[in-house]
Amino acid sequence: MFLALWEFDVKQGCEERFESVYGPDGDWAQLFRRDPAYQRTLLLRDTLRDRTYLTCDFWETRTAYESFRQNNRQAYLTLDKSCEELTLAERKIGEFEKLADDE
Repeated sequence: MFLALWEFDVKQGCEERFESVYGPDGDWAQLFRRDPAYQRTLLLRDTLRDRTYLTCDFWETRTAYESFRQNNRQAYLTLDKSCEELTLAERKIGEFEKLADDE
């Protein structure tokens, strides 16, 4: 399992639209579903910081994720550009892999 983790600070008044676009059935998940190695997306809202969210995108492997990004570069960039108006900041927290001996 591979996880790409991002943090977003959402503009006031854009929370509902952000949740719709970045949620498990949103525009990003629909784009990712083009690839059979995509597993799911979780959207988490910070309970201590207003309008701060994490997206957790799960893939079978890092290689599959990187291949998807390369093969769908233009669609990814187009969607990313269309979402800029929703956020104040976006930070890649990291990319994480499940350890082989982990259940």
